[in-house]
Amino acid sequence: MKLLLLSSPNFFVEEDKILATLFEEGLDILHLRKPNSEPVYCERLLTLLPEKYHQRIITNDHFYLKDEFDLMGIHISERNPNKPQGYKGITTRTCYSLEELTEAKKQNQYVILRNIYDSQSHSNNKSQYTYEQLREASRKGLIDKRVMAQTGITLENIQEVRELGFGGAVVCSDIWNRFNIHSGMDFKDVIKHFHKLRKATE
Repeated sequence: MKLLLLSSPNFFVEEDKILATLFEEGLDILHLRKPNSEPVYCERLLTLLPEKYHQRIITNDHFYLKDEFDLMGIHISERNPNKPQGYKGITTRTCYSLEELTEAKKQNQYVILRNIYDSQSHSNNKSQYTYEQLREASRKGLIDKRVMAQTGITLENIQEVRELGFGGAVVCSDIWNRFNIHSGMDFKDVIKHFHKLRKATE
C-alpha cells in the first residue's frame, strides 16, 4: 500500500529538510497543499527540494507549478475544481462519498476518499462511514488500489485501511503533530514515526 503525505498548510523553516528526508525514507507521494498561499513561496519550497523527488509531488494549488517544476500532476478538489484549459497531464481528485468513486476513477490517476476516520485537527470533520460500509464498498470493487484513504489516518488504524483494500493512505496530522513548526529544529520524532507508518503499510 502506498504512503502519501499532505503537506502542512503553513510554510516553516525546516520543511524542505523534513520532506526530503521523508522521500529518502520511502514516502511515495507528497500532496503539496498550501491554501491561500502566495505562489512564490511554493516555488521557493520546490526549488529547495531535490529535483529527483519532483516527480513524486502532486500540487493541490497553483497548477502552473506542475509544468514549471515537472511535477507528477495536479489535484482537483472543491477548492480547485477545474483543471487548466488544455491540460493533458496526470490528475487526482478528492471524493466526498462512495457514490463518486466509480466515475472519478475513470478520469483520474487515483482518487482520495475523505473522512474515513474523525479528523485529528478539525473537530467538525467526522467519519462518514462505518467499517461495514467500507468493507462492502471494497467487496463491490468501489474501493480498490486506485482509492486512497484520507482523514484521521494514524498508526493505530492504518493497518485497517490496508485490510479494507485501499491503494494508499494519506497522512497529515499524525506526522505534523510531532513537530513544532514555529520553534522546532530536531525532527527525529517525525522520521521515527514515519518509519512505523511505512512498516505498517508493507
